[in-house]
Amino acid sequence: MKIDVFNLKGEKKEQIELKDDVFGFKPNQKVLEQYVRVYQLNQRQGTSSTKNRSEVSGGGAKPWRQKGTGRARQGSIRSPIWVGGAVAHGPRPKDWKAGLNEKMKRIALKSILSLRMSDGKIFVIDNEKVEKPKTKLFSDILKKFEIEGKISLVWAGDCENLLKSARNIPGVFLVNESSFGAYDAVKSQNLVFLKDAVLKVQERISK
Repeated sequence: MKIDVFNLKGEKKEQIELKDDVFGFKPNQKVLEQYVRVYQLNQRQGTSSTKNRSEVSGGGAKPWRQKGTGRARQGSIRSPIWVGGAVAHGPRPKDWKAGLNEKMKRIALKSILSLRMSDGKIFVIDNEKVEKPKTKLFSDILKKFEIEGKISLVWAGDCENLLKSARNIPGVFLVNESSFGAYDAVKSQNLVFLKDAVLKVQERISK
């Protein structure tokens, strides 16, 4: 499988070979869905909490005697049925962490990369030096490729000025190749790789 590499002016510069077992992989929808579920679970802090009866201050004395008042019996002013009382069955801190083995993570990434490739939503640009940051530089590239929607720009190496040129554009996410995962591709309709980045990602998951 080959893909075109463009320069920063949107001109075709060369073609590079991509592996079929990464970008031509038969998508596994179930593993991809499980990856997304696990990823989102792991983003939850699990810190929501309410106070139960043992944590609410006050309420040590019985509000009134048990019998003879004509009122319902009460044991504490911190009962959940009282204003200012505890919360019954409220949320408590919880660990939402879930795991996924490395093989399934690679399958999920291969699946979404193959889907984006088949839809023509993967673009590769050459690792050119940018003299100074300029938002219009990267904006013109997107117009040239007619890219719309959310974009993940996957980078590698020293390309600080290019990243500064792209970071102010709404809907563009900057992702280093070493941390690039399936969720980065799922949340973006388009993937723009620097040449070095796409080769490193391919090498990392081609196992």
